[in-house]
Amino acid sequence: MAEGVRDAEPADFALLPEVEAAADALFASLGVTGLPPAPTAAQRATAWRVLVAGRPVAGFAVLERVDGDVHLEQLSVHPSAGRRGVGTALLEAAVGVARACGARRVTLTTYADVPWNGPWYAARGFTEVPDAGPELTALVAAEAAAGLPEHGRRVVMARAV
Repeated sequence: MAEGVRDAEPADFALLPEVEAAADALFASLGVTGLPPAPTAAQRATAWRVLVAGRPVAGFAVLERVDGDVHLEQLSVHPSAGRRGVGTALLEAAVGVARACGARRVTLTTYADVPWNGPWYAARGFTEVPDAGPELTALVAAEAAAGLPEHGRRVVMARAV
């Protein structure tokens, strides 16, 4: 696993909502407000796998299995730890997990035009996917029902492992 990244321990889950809320606050600079509330610690603890960086947690990645792939459901880094490689380390660890479990790729959904979303993932080997599988298509529909596309164009991206 990438340097400084580990599987979340029970005590880490209580810190995830705070990290996610701080990271989501960055969207306000783009005029994006009213994002859906972050899942609770208990909800995050039910994920297939959660990776964290730092003690205390400076960032985390929530992984699920979707259409046989590993899906990056959420990647958040606290702004106080931004631009130090935490997000990249978490992303590379997620790719490593996907490789180790025999998945063919890592998928995600994100805002296409937010600099720390679509362009950031593209710079790390992710490309837009026009034909998502049935489970991923259902996730995209759930995001639309939650109002995420109101804040900008959403895309499905993937990176082969």
